[in-house]
Amino acid sequence: MEVLVQQIINGLVLGSLYALVALGYTMVYGIINLINFAHGEVLMVGALTSWSVMAYFAQAFPACPAWLVFALSLVLSCGVCGVLNFFIEKIAYRPLRKAPKLAPLITAIGLSILLQTLAMIIWKPNYKPYLSPLDNAPIDVWGAVISPTQIMILCVTSLLLCALMVLVNMTKLGRAMRATSESAQMASLMGVKPDQVISLTFVIGAVLAGVAGVMWAANFGTVHHSMGFLPGLKAFTAAVLGGIGNLPGAVVGGLCLGLIESIGSGYLGEMTGGILGSQYSDIFAFMVLILMLTLRPSGLLGEKLAERA
Repeated sequence: MEVLVQQIINGLVLGSLYALVALGYTMVYGIINLINFAHGEVLMVGALTSWSVMAYFAQAFPACPAWLVFALSLVLSCGVCGVLNFFIEKIAYRPLRKAPKLAPLITAIGLSILLQTLAMIIWKPNYKPYLSPLDNAPIDVWGAVISPTQIMILCVTSLLLCALMVLVNMTKLGRAMRATSESAQMASLMGVKPDQVISLTFVIGAVLAGVAGVMWAANFGTVHHSMGFLPGLKAFTAAVLGGIGNLPGAVVGGLCLGLIESIGSGYLGEMTGGILGSQYSDIFAFMVLILMLTLRPSGLLGEKLAERA
């Protein structure tokens, strides 16, 4: 029972991070039918920016409270990620909106490689330790343990997900986003500016990815230039699992994927005496992707729509 509770806790923490990144994928896809495969690298830039800010303050202002430095690094990381994604959309994707669908896909993959290379040049390829601002003394929960950093991740993620749902469903910007996703041409006739809405969508998705990157670094304790590739790919899997283009589906898909991956790898380790375990956790994510694309391509909460004339 303790093993199950522990893996559920780990799965919820991991799944909430996947959900934050998956929301960026699904928001962009819902509006312009584009899979931004460079989104994982935005997560990486956010984590490395936070590390740089914390390293600077540790040297220049060693007496500054750790929580304040962490909060400042989180805000700056979100700002850098938002600006980065704004220019990615404007320079790389906007000119290709009317191009064949393969062109934006190839561009996204190229951007992913470019951002990884630039990060390697700027921050160097070595792994860097990332210290959490919280005391990570384990807290006992029904025989399992959870750290204050993991509690922070769950709380921050829950607040952001609720804020995003309010933004999309109860604000003028949210109505404009939903109108643009239905038809950019019709939305423009109603006074909506689709280019601005699309740019803001990219920025909002980047802010969520920036927060996920900082939380990922705080949870796992290390940052490097290629850290965003696998989380980005798994977040895409979560978006497909929940139903690409569906915001609640991205959250459900992220949490489900985190639980499947954590519980699967945990019990695999138990059954094999530790020979197989967390190092094989990735196989569960991609097995889920294959099964979902085979059995229900529209996802758990997605709807099968008729082809437009």
